[in-house]
Amino acid sequence: MKRAQSVVVAVIISTFFVGFGGGVVFPVLPNLGAVLGISPFMVGLILSANRFARILANAPAGSLVDRIGTRWPFIAGLFIEGFATLGYIVALDSALPEVWFIAARILWGLGSALVFATAFTIAADVSEGRSRGTSMGVVRGGLTLGFPAGLVMGGIVSDVYGVSTAFVVAAAFALFAGLIAYLLVPETHVADKRSAVKPWELDTSLPTLSVGIVNFGLFFAYLGALFATLVLFVEYHDIGVFGYGPQGMSGLLMAITVVSAAVFMLGGGKFSDLQGKRTPILMVFLVVTFVGFLLLARATGLVDIVIACILIGSGQGGTSGPLVALLADFTPNERMGRAIGTNNVMGDLGAGFGPMVTLPLIDLIGFPAVYAACAAIPLLGGFLLLGGVYSQTGSFTPGTELTLDD
Repeated sequence: MKRAQSVVVAVIISTFFVGFGGGVVFPVLPNLGAVLGISPFMVGLILSANRFARILANAPAGSLVDRIGTRWPFIAGLFIEGFATLGYIVALDSALPEVWFIAARILWGLGSALVFATAFTIAADVSEGRSRGTSMGVVRGGLTLGFPAGLVMGGIVSDVYGVSTAFVVAAAFALFAGLIAYLLVPETHVADKRSAVKPWELDTSLPTLSVGIVNFGLFFAYLGALFATLVLFVEYHDIGVFGYGPQGMSGLLMAITVVSAAVFMLGGGKFSDLQGKRTPILMVFLVVTFVGFLLLARATGLVDIVIACILIGSGQGGTSGPLVALLADFTPNERMGRAIGTNNVMGDLGAGFGPMVTLPLIDLIGFPAVYAACAAIPLLGGFLLLGGVYSQTGSFTPGTELTLDD
């Protein structure tokens, strides 16, 4: 038990520091479009490039984990993300910033595919049914908590010291994360000793696809829509406090959202362990996400936006632990890496298409209509999840002790 806790803590520390690089870009890039002359579609493509790279990399990353274990892919992924962050600095002074930003985001995506595939597999390896929700929630929280620090740093430091300084600090922390992992994270996974790693080797079982559909909807609405458009929404309503402009203000709002998510990641996973069932708590938090987006669609002032962001973050976070724990409940250990990789593919499809769809649509139909549409997506995914769970188990609320082999 103590070993399991120390392994999870080591993963949390590593992913916290690398999360800075992921958070910095969101309050900065959408507003750089006007400064650098980049079109809204190209800004959306830059924001999504890491997701599209991960769509291709997630499956082989998960397959690699099932073959060689978790330690070295985890360390490699963290260092790759650190070097990718350095590419943002080069992009600022380049004659072709779009090319450099896209290249850096693609490299970041390849590294994060390894990090996400290994982090959740490590948590599954060192936990069991009665503690799995808690472990998954804690690891997801670690992956997430660095993000709000990056959001705040990206917004405030870029406002005060410049964008280049923010990227330098982010790169330093990301590389430090790789060093921590090298020193503290052991091997946890029994490898499947087959030879080839196939990019198309997805886990297409019904539980994995059912969980993946929910992941798609959540990431489309949360990262793909909210985070890609919030700086523009704040600027449109001319909202600001403490003298911060749209970048600093949106960074603070996104940080509030992610901190709220991190808090409920821990609570959602723990509660599903105590209750012995995953789906009831999942549906509750999907409804919370729905309400948050509806409120955001009607928001015009700071208070409304803050409340909406808290609700959306709470809904996103509360589903994360139970959702991945549900996947682990129904997945044999030897397939866990591939199942996590497939689930990440679905999430990245949602987050990748989100900015490319919502940024142009805002110009056509406005913020309220886009946010209202985003409200329905996670809820629809939840009903499809219930259908998949019932089809597999004969119950809408199976217990955590139930597995596919029962």
